[in-house]
Amino acid sequence: METKSACVFIINAGSSSIKMALYEMNDKPVLKLTGKIENIGNNNSKLVIKENNAKNEVEINASDFHLATLSLIDWLEKQDWFANIKAIGHRVVHGMHHTKPEVITDGLLNELNSIIDYDPDHLPAEIEIIKQIKQKHPNLLQVACFDTAFHTTIPAVAKTLAIPKNYYEEGIQRYGFHGISYSYLMQELKKKNEAEANGHIILAHLGNGASIAAVKEGKSIDTSMGFTPAGGIVMSSRSGNIDPGVIWFLMQKGMDAKAFNNLINHQSGLLGISGISSDVQQLLQEKNNKDAALAIDIFCYQIKKYIGGYTAALGGLDTLIFSGGIGENAPEIRTRICNDFAYLNIQLDEERNNKNEWQISSNESNVKVYVIPTNEELMIAKDTIHLYTSTQNK
Repeated sequence: METKSACVFIINAGSSSIKMALYEMNDKPVLKLTGKIENIGNNNSKLVIKENNAKNEVEINASDFHLATLSLIDWLEKQDWFANIKAIGHRVVHGMHHTKPEVITDGLLNELNSIIDYDPDHLPAEIEIIKQIKQKHPNLLQVACFDTAFHTTIPAVAKTLAIPKNYYEEGIQRYGFHGISYSYLMQELKKKNEAEANGHIILAHLGNGASIAAVKEGKSIDTSMGFTPAGGIVMSSRSGNIDPGVIWFLMQKGMDAKAFNNLINHQSGLLGISGISSDVQQLLQEKNNKDAALAIDIFCYQIKKYIGGYTAALGGLDTLIFSGGIGENAPEIRTRICNDFAYLNIQLDEERNNKNEWQISSNESNVKVYVIPTNEELMIAKDTIHLYTSTQNK
């Protein structure tokens, strides 16, 4: 790839994968390539780069996250365009009370280190890659975009957990996640109809991780995920909300904290219920399997409950938006969720729905229902460019 323009590089690090994207800096950032390192910790890991509809695979050492990070940096340094990278933007899942993207300083890095136990599935990987880049390229601006920032507007009545107050003062509360995605969806809705973006809105980010958010006058007032991304609705392999007594019961059986974290994040949800797969599309094809059918039923049922509950919390519903891998690509799931909302007069146009069109509600529906593909990397790119530009103008 050839580019002489200034660029930003976007990194979305997870516990076993690193997603990335390169954008040329512009009023409207231009995507140049995307990439992903999957199966970190295995011997068959590869860096897969997609550029202009072409795919290139690079053999790398990613037997652990540290080596995967070093391999990525080594690959970056060999690219002709590496010198054009002016800033690197990171998705940081947990940002406590930070309300907007920030330039990463030693102080911010120390703060993230101090809350690493809040999100052991994401924060260690995110911190590791930031540190390695900082060590090798200390003058390269790095930006943190927090998934929790969108939800810092949630009022006390929704974010306070019913446990002794001293725990709240220690930071245990509802934070909510998927905020970068939700910010993008609200931005896209505002482009289409600013008045509608100030109404009563429910956002459903349905992917491997899944959550629901209630938005009023452009601000989050409640969301399904809580203290960690494991809370809320049933997800691909995460349990969602469970009775706290289950934790006590399993501890009595000898389960320790690490095993419990693995259980609720990697063995539960659709995978745990079905015993087959965490993939919705695969479960939908298992027509004669009762456990697969039950997993899908529970998934849709819980989302319905949240939509009903958040409609009450909002005092009505004007707009419902589906996004994420499932929300964008599973018409049957959207139909099953929207069924039984006759009292809200939600009506889908099945032809639009089956085509995954932008508006899938019928013209007679009282509630507008949209499918908006999310783009977290683009949102991070915009915020990173904004902060880089701000630092240059000082």
